Amino acid sequence: MDQHQKDALASRTLWARLRRQLIRLTGAQDVDDHLHAAFMKLEAYRAREQVRNPEAFLVRAAANSALDEHRRARRQTAAAPLDAGMADTLADDAPLQDEVYAARQRLDRVREGIGRLPPRTREIFLMHRLDGLKYHEIAARLGISQSAVEKHIAKAALALAEWAKGW
Repeated sequence: MDQHQKDALASRTLWARLRRQLIRLTGAQDVDDHLHAAFMKLEAYRAREQVRNPEAFLVRAAANSALDEHRRARRQTAAAPLDAGMADTLADDAPLQDEVYAARQRLDRVREGIGRLPPRTREIFLMHRLDGLKYHEIAARLGISQSAVEKHIAKAALALAEWAKGW
């Protein structure tokens, strides 16, 4: 077994272990999105600080992500509909021109980074992030394993995090 195969096996094993821990902690069955967000946070944090226990960091960040999503869902169902008369008194939330310009520059930079990804990795990453498809849905559509989808998403996340250093 060559080093690439050993790394791939270790990656799959780590992902499976993290999934089990997160399911046990949160009770959520669909934890892949939270783990992906945790990997992104880990890479961003590593750019600034040393991480002594990356696995613990990932579990905590993914659990926090799941908890935040649960809280958002509870707030949305508890929020009362806006009274039609109150709508006229709300402040204009439109962004300022300089904010729009800065956002467009960031968007162009993100497009450039995504454009640098290998075609298959880019396709899978965009299906997940833009189309909102879950890993198992992407795997079914493309006729590949969920593990392959996970690898492509992780590869894209790491490549984009590395490429975005210094922004």
